[in-house]
Amino acid sequence: MSACVVDASVIAAALFQEPHADRARTLLAGGQELYAPDLIHAEVANVIWKRHRRREVDDQEAGELLTDLLRLPLWTTPSADLAAAALQLALRTRRTVYDCLYVALAVAANSVLVTNDRRLINALAGSPLEDRIAWLGEYG
Repeated sequence: MSACVVDASVIAAALFQEPHADRARTLLAGGQELYAPDLIHAEVANVIWKRHRRREVDDQEAGELLTDLLRLPLWTTPSADLAAAALQLALRTRRTVYDCLYVALAVAANSVLVTNDRRLINALAGSPLEDRIAWLGEYG
């Protein structure tokens, strides 16, 4: 299998039974090399915190979810190494620098970003970056 970049929406889908959770779990456990900017840990930890604030998970579950996140076989790239490219992409696409860190990594790794974020998919549709992004619901 080839490598791919995954974003926080893929991991959140797997952790929280969101749409396409089965596909996300299969991707994360499938033995494929998975890449992400180091920002991913903070982003997913923040999702866990938000779910805790909404009382969807308790303290113990939040800790267990963080442990699950940290056990994922992710190859991370420092965001500082991607920041310049991400900023340029953000200026061109009007997407956040956070989103563009993942896209920049997909470009740098000559790979594809797998995401469950339909807004990001739609924003890049028809652009030169369209071939660098894939929707989790159709991936694999």
